[in-house]
Amino acid sequence: MSQEAHDTFVGQRQRMVKTQIMARGVQDSLVLKAMTRVKRHRYVPENLQYAAYNDEPLPIGHGQTISQPYIVAYMTEALRLKGGEKVLEIGTGSGYQAAVLAEIAGDVYTIEIVEPLGKEAKAVLEEEGYQNIHCRVGDGYQGWPEAAPFDGIIVTAAPPSIPEPLIQQLKEGGRMIVPVGTWFQDLILITKRKGKVEKERLIPVRFVPMTGKIQKKNEK
Repeated sequence: MSQEAHDTFVGQRQRMVKTQIMARGVQDSLVLKAMTRVKRHRYVPENLQYAAYNDEPLPIGHGQTISQPYIVAYMTEALRLKGGEKVLEIGTGSGYQAAVLAEIAGDVYTIEIVEPLGKEAKAVLEEEGYQNIHCRVGDGYQGWPEAAPFDGIIVTAAPPSIPEPLIQQLKEGGRMIVPVGTWFQDLILITKRKGKVEKERLIPVRFVPMTGKIQKKNEK
């Protein structure tokens, strides 16, 4: 990539953060810095890089999408990360959300059920120099038990109900944000306090459905 193209993307990222993210109320300085640093164009197909900083989700193949930048920032801010935390992401997709999390958290564990996507994301994240992201191809519904508990959990595909394994893997005082529903979905914030689970409905959203063996069995 030429220096001129690189500079163009820097300007586009700055405008994205100012006009799409800050303008809608995201204020966390760590999140804003992460969104400014992460090169979103690296996580979309090459033929869509011109649209990487637009205010919209984009297709990344295999029936999956990269989320709208504002939603990535909004969900990241909801975790209230301060730095150094251990975070689980369900649905690696192209790796963009994992990269944003890795700019703030100590370690990010991310799972993708679509093997080609998982492998492509891992390669890009490594090329971008992230050493605190741990990638796995598998059923995210089950979480990552051997790395639990997590300070934060972020789910980027919509299950019909909140996966119980993920609640169990959330640390005391931890926060999880997950889109829940089928056709109509809501973004739900879950906080674990004194062993109890508190749920707060935030905003309506549209995510691709979560896939996984347990989910499919429960839906029958």
